[in-house]
Amino acid sequence: MPLPTEMRFIDLPSFGEPEVMTIANGPLPAVRPGEILVRVEAAGINRPDVQQRKGAYPPPKDASPILGLEISGEVVALGEGVSEFKLGDKVCGLANGGGYAEYCAVPAGQALPWPKGYDAVKAAALPETFFTVWANLFQMAGLTEGESVLIHGGTSGIGTTAIQLAKAFGATVYATAGSREKCEACEKLGAVKGIDYKTEDFAEVIKAETAGRGVDVVLDMIGAAYLEKNLSVLAKDGCLSIIAFLGGNIAEKVNLSPIMVKRLTVTGSTMRPRTADEKRAIRDDLLAQVWPLLEDGTVAPVIHSVLPFAEVVEAHKLMETSSHIGKIVVTLA
Repeated sequence: MPLPTEMRFIDLPSFGEPEVMTIANGPLPAVRPGEILVRVEAAGINRPDVQQRKGAYPPPKDASPILGLEISGEVVALGEGVSEFKLGDKVCGLANGGGYAEYCAVPAGQALPWPKGYDAVKAAALPETFFTVWANLFQMAGLTEGESVLIHGGTSGIGTTAIQLAKAFGATVYATAGSREKCEACEKLGAVKGIDYKTEDFAEVIKAETAGRGVDVVLDMIGAAYLEKNLSVLAKDGCLSIIAFLGGNIAEKVNLSPIMVKRLTVTGSTMRPRTADEKRAIRDDLLAQVWPLLEDGTVAPVIHSVLPFAEVVEAHKLMETSSHIGKIVVTLA
């Protein structure tokens, strides 16, 4: 069947609140060498999408300006040089942009097959969070079996993924969340202790839980507001991995001496600016080490809500309430 000449996509005519997004029609994306064209069946909603909508997270110059960083669907065209996929394959992928659309071009090195037994919704909930957690928690922070980790935002898409993967690879997991219900959700996913950051001091809890030793790794999405406490809860030779700045990116009057005294490492990264080769390396690790865990049920995406494509405004509003536990996904008919 020939491809259509036009597709529906979510247009962003101006930056602002969720209501600025509208459904529009436009041409299908061109498929460049090394890319696959995917007919999108479902797309994940992520914090970077919200930031881009507000004008705070511009796409790379060579990326689609359309929102959306993770999709699942069917391969309908192959760019020059692509041999690892064929037409009709069901894939999910980390897009550089363009995911909120009926068709999306994705670098082949950032796409993976649906895990066995998965549908479009479950597959769409994987790429952004699994790429991010694998790169930051395992590749950069070096979390290994027998170590301990504190994961902030434990019921976010990142958090629910990080808790499960850390536990699956033999780490002791602690997590923060904003209610007792959310803390219990963290514990069901594998955290030994969920810490309600609204009513408890997470630094004091960690020190008590670890007999003063602290944890080996902190995965943080808060930033400045938590910096000093994060440094205080790390054990000797520990690592603070920062992946977002929900609590600000400028910290003032912070005591940095623990970095020297405890030989700490502070690292951070964003996924979007990474090179195609770097993303392919993450993809290859996921396929070899994580996809088997998805297929045998050891790890699974936590999905909070599934909304139709036309309700993307509501999906963004839900994301901004932070009331969700797990992923928010939109589906395309």
